[in-house]
Amino acid sequence: MILRVSVAIAGLAVVALGILLIPLPGPGWFIVIGGLAIWAVEFTWAKKLLNFTRRNVRAWTSWIGRQPLPLRSVIGVVGLIFVAAVVWASVKVSLDIDLITETRNVFGW
Repeated sequence: MILRVSVAIAGLAVVALGILLIPLPGPGWFIVIGGLAIWAVEFTWAKKLLNFTRRNVRAWTSWIGRQPLPLRSVIGVVGLIFVAAVVWASVKVSLDIDLITETRNVFGW
């Protein structure tokens, strides 16, 4: 029982940290999956969810690898735009700084 509770608490701490880091650039999702792996040591539902996640990440990676370079480039650009939007929104909400306005002011646009 002590092991089960310890695994539950450790997994919860890691997942919570990962969720807090998701909006920021960095390994937020990786940390969430790490917490899920900790839970999978003791909980069957977490093991099933972890296997499902691994299968789908591998399928997505394989599918991307089979696509022509122009499509992969478009997917990459869309990903970068998404990350930029998340960074902009995170800075705007947490620090009340509009990066677009600040950039315009720096360059005099």
